Amino acid sequence: MKESLVSWTGADDGSQRTQMQSTLTDTNKSALQKYQELVTGTTGLGTLLKYELYTGLFGPLPGAPGFVLRKFFFRKLLTRVGRNVIFGRSMTIRHPNRIMVGANVVFDDYVVLDAKGTDNRGIDIADNVIVGRGSVISCKNGNISIGEGTNIAMSCFIQSARDVQIGKNVLFAAYCYVIGGGDHRTDRIDVPIIYQGQVVRGVTIEDNCWLGAGVKVQDGVTIGHDSIIGSGAVVTKDIPPYSVAVGVPAKVVKNRKHT
Repeated sequence: MKESLVSWTGADDGSQRTQMQSTLTDTNKSALQKYQELVTGTTGLGTLLKYELYTGLFGPLPGAPGFVLRKFFFRKLLTRVGRNVIFGRSMTIRHPNRIMVGANVVFDDYVVLDAKGTDNRGIDIADNVIVGRGSVISCKNGNISIGEGTNIAMSCFIQSARDVQIGKNVLFAAYCYVIGGGDHRTDRIDVPIIYQGQVVRGVTIEDNCWLGAGVKVQDGVTIGHDSIIGSGAVVTKDIPPYSVAVGVPAKVVKNRKHT
């Protein structure tokens, strides 16, 4: 899988900062401008007011009234929303103009959809996907696509600084991490690691996979279709299709086609 260097700003001496750091510490921008760039990705006051109204008033509402109002108003925030989408209570939505959602998708309470970036496509979720309570889907100027019928349990974390592609009918148990934010460079000892930049490769999880509770998938990995990753495993290398892999680091212990 081809790798790339994440975009950073700063001098050639290694005193670099991430785009987010640059935005939040820019002394030439007001607190309001920083907030706008963080949550909406635009500088228009009208867009910000609509965002604040819809998320602030309707986001925390409990019960049927909250369900109905979010279903109607949140579709006005996002780029595309299909039919019969359920938005749970107190969701966090950032850069909504980069979020696309198919039909019959369910977001449980406290889900985070963060599509922030400057030139990325953002988050694309296909039909019939379920995202569990408290799960986070977050871009760092990357892209995340989630295929039809995928089920993400509670408290999962999926992050992308390039491309994270999740196929159809993938099953995530609770507390799974897809670490698509890349690896920090550590070549130099005269510069703090945080300022040395990152190398990102992307993550692909193909169709019909099952990730057990607490699985961690490192950047640069492809998990082949119809594979099972055992609970607590850390996937650091590609996994062939139809595999059963367990352990830290994850190793293939079985081929499902040969049983």
